[in-house]
Amino acid sequence: MNKVTIVGSINLDTNLRVQRMVKPGETIHGKEHYTAAGGKGANQAVAAARAECDTRFIGAVGNDAAGDQMLDLLKEENIDVSGVEMLQNEATGQAFITIDDNGENAIMFYAGANYAFGPKEVAQNAELIETSDFVIAQFETPLEATTEAFEIARQANVKTILNPAPGESNLPEELLKATDIIVPNETEAETITGIHVKDEASAKEAAKKFHELGVEVVIITFGAKGAFYDYNGHSELVPAFKEKAVDTTAAGDTFIGIMSSILEKDFSNLKDAILYSNKASSLTIQRFGAQPSIPFKNEIK
Repeated sequence: MNKVTIVGSINLDTNLRVQRMVKPGETIHGKEHYTAAGGKGANQAVAAARAECDTRFIGAVGNDAAGDQMLDLLKEENIDVSGVEMLQNEATGQAFITIDDNGENAIMFYAGANYAFGPKEVAQNAELIETSDFVIAQFETPLEATTEAFEIARQANVKTILNPAPGESNLPEELLKATDIIVPNETEAETITGIHVKDEASAKEAAKKFHELGVEVVIITFGAKGAFYDYNGHSELVPAFKEKAVDTTAAGDTFIGIMSSILEKDFSNLKDAILYSNKASSLTIQRFGAQPSIPFKNEIK
């Protein structure tokens, strides 16, 4: 069983189902409204925990009802939240998500407490990182906090997985040099490398750029097409499982959290781990909500 620490965001998601996406200046009726636990970091932690990882979390919530609720839900998933700060005078992060009948989503994100913790708070929880097999981070929290976590991990020979979402350009050199695995989608890969990623050939070109920046393993997710990887001189597109999507929220988070649960530290089973994660994501997209849609290990098998 892998030990995984996530440094990332915790949000309360407000979801609205609609027939189609609204146009500027237009008002339309919603079909359904509900709230659910979310945040890319928390989603990835829940995926790892449901895959039966020893899962820890470093992050922050506000001292409010939403913060209490999110912490309780993480605890119910058997996630160690000793590294989660409850901050005074900060609101718990929130996301506002619209989902149409094709399963596509549009997300607006308010960071709140997610942007109010940094390197100091990460350093205080160094032991969680140093005793892990993998550390995962995204970009819904400060880059400085992620860089601190990855540098601690590198010194302790702990493998790092970076999900560069939302996409950011001009990433700190020290962050990429401390990243073992990077997992962007096509758009995020283009934002970082400047290469328009549309197929395997362009994905290979982008992967070369990532390697030049110091990243050992590159995995570019292509949604319904699957996931492309480039590692140790070999590249391949691992096909997705074809299922009808009703809500793609948390599909990428599921992929990363599940992958961390079975990936060997020497990456010897990389392709099998990607295939397993593709299967998990295919289950996620058939359900509504972020964390409610993430499958358990017995479902994937």
